[in-house]
Amino acid sequence: MSNKSNNNGRAYEYISLHILDKAISNSRSCTIKTDNSYMAAQKAWNTLDGNMQTLYTLSAQSFVKTLFALEPNIIEPTKDTLELYIQPDSHGKNGDVRDIIIKRSNIKWEVGLSLKHNHMAVKHSRLSPRLDFGKKWYGVECSKTYWNDIAPVFAYLKTEKSKGSLFSNLPNKEDDVYVPILRAFMQEVKQQVTNDNTIPRKLVEYLLSRYDFYKIISIDKLRLTTIQSFNMYGTLNTASRVTKPTINVPILALPTTLLHIDFKPNSKTTIIMTFDNGWQFSFRIHNAEDKVTSSLKFDVQIVGMPLDVNIKYNCAW
Repeated sequence: MSNKSNNNGRAYEYISLHILDKAISNSRSCTIKTDNSYMAAQKAWNTLDGNMQTLYTLSAQSFVKTLFALEPNIIEPTKDTLELYIQPDSHGKNGDVRDIIIKRSNIKWEVGLSLKHNHMAVKHSRLSPRLDFGKKWYGVECSKTYWNDIAPVFAYLKTEKSKGSLFSNLPNKEDDVYVPILRAFMQEVKQQVTNDNTIPRKLVEYLLSRYDFYKIISIDKLRLTTIQSFNMYGTLNTASRVTKPTINVPILALPTTLLHIDFKPNSKTTIIMTFDNGWQFSFRIHNAEDKVTSSLKFDVQIVGMPLDVNIKYNCAW
C-alpha cells in the first residue's frame, strides 16, 4: 500500500472513531482511547484539506445506523463505559485485520471494524529468502524443497540489488523471477495441504482474519459505503440483554478443501486459489519498490466468496 493510501486509511479510521463516539454518546457513556495509534490517525486526518474531510465525514456518518442495527450491544444503555480504540498495524501481521475495536468492560463482548477507503485488498504479504510463509500463515514450516527452489531466484535478486538495478530493467523479470517463485509457492501449498487437511481453513483464516469483523468500504465516486459481515466464528450480530439485532447475519462456513491452485489464464504474475464453500483468492506477485530488493510482495484479493458474504449493506450518502 502506498504512503498516500495508508495515510488516507488512517484518516478514515480517525473520523469514523469520532463519528461513532458522538452517536454512541447519545445512548450511553463512551470514551476514545488516545494512544499512539490514535495520534497517528489524528495526524493523518490533519493532512486532509477541508473538502476531503467533509467527504470522509459523510462516508463515516452513513454506516452508523446500520452498524447499530447489526450490533445492539453498542448502544444498550448501561452504567459501564464503552471503549473505542484503533488497533496498531502490527495486529494485522498476526491475522487480526480489525482497525477499530468497540468494547464493553462489563460483559465479554467486542466488535471489530476493518475500514477500507477506495480499495478492497485483503492482504499484502511478502515472500523472501528467509521469511517462512508456511509457519506464519498456517503454522507449518516450509519444506527444504521450497527453500531449495527459491534460493537461485533470490540469489539473482541479491546480485542485481548489489548493482543498484531497477526491477523495470531486468531483462526477463516474469520468467526469471515471478514464475519460478510462484511455482515453488504453489507446490509448497499443495504438498502441505496433502499432509494436513486443516491447512485450507488455517490459510483462509490468515488471509481474512482470525477474528470476526465487519468490513466497511467507502467508495467515494459512488457516494456509497458498504458493510460486509465476516462472521466465521459466530461472535457477531449478538443480542443485547434487551434488544435483538434488527438485521441478521449468517455464520460463514470456512473451507475444508483446496480444490484448485494454478496460474490465472494468460498471466505470469497471478495465481488463483480455489477452495470449497465458495472461497476463491487471487495472489498477484509484484515488486513493491522500484529498485531491486531481496523480497517480493503479494497483493491478495478475494475473487469468490460464499453467497452469505455477498450480502452487502449499502449506505448511501
